[in-house]
Amino acid sequence: MDFSLLLVLAVAISGVIYFIDAVWLRPKRRERLAKAEAATVEGVDGPTRDKLLKEPWPVDYARSFFPVLLVVLVVRSFIVEPFQIPSGSMRPTLEVGDFILVNKFAYGLRLPVVHDRILEVDDPERGDVMVFRFPDEPSVNFIKRVVGLPGDRIRYEDKQLYINDEPIAKTLVEEGPETAPQELLLQEQLGSASHAIYNNPRDPGPQMREVEVPEGHYFMMGDNRDHSNDSRYWGFVPEENIVGRAFAVWMHWDGGLPSFSSVRSIE
Repeated sequence: MDFSLLLVLAVAISGVIYFIDAVWLRPKRRERLAKAEAATVEGVDGPTRDKLLKEPWPVDYARSFFPVLLVVLVVRSFIVEPFQIPSGSMRPTLEVGDFILVNKFAYGLRLPVVHDRILEVDDPERGDVMVFRFPDEPSVNFIKRVVGLPGDRIRYEDKQLYINDEPIAKTLVEEGPETAPQELLLQEQLGSASHAIYNNPRDPGPQMREVEVPEGHYFMMGDNRDHSNDSRYWGFVPEENIVGRAFAVWMHWDGGLPSFSSVRSIE
């Protein structure tokens, strides 16, 4: 279900009804009231006045919902949009059940539904956590970390990431949790961005020969390096598929009571 499309349709339909009432139906109702008042010396009583001025139910609903839907559309399309994390591919940065906020104007303003960029603001930077529409199925949103920028040469072998022949620095923080003791928690430095990743030395994982990121595309990877369906498997993300930059976790919900103890910024 394309929620953006449904929202645009709801705004359009309610807006059209509201407009038709404002320029045509409402003046007609007032005209009928004026004729009724002119036809009697005593004037029109309250119930009759209410009946003559009563809005049809579609107009009543449109008048009530149009402003609210319009505000939701503007905020969701151009300012900030919430998402829920459905998988563990971005652990330990993001956990399953985290609810995040995505800045929709960080990389430029885009029209809803068609996704055309109408205003350039900035481009993704290496290390950003970015939401994008999956190239193989654009109706599905993915979230990964920006690793490769246009023109970069990317290679991944023996658990080591190389960008333009330079190995990306990482340091051991601690052994993995009791539930997955084979995992190592590491701190990785991507440009100015320092963030945590998981690696499993016992899992050979994918080996990726060097690829060059095309102009207007980005190479994405999950922080849970051995359990992430990312650019190592399906290629690059085109600029037109960008949704926005994830900047905060505002709630966690795993099926029980919602928790706000994990509210934090996303690094």
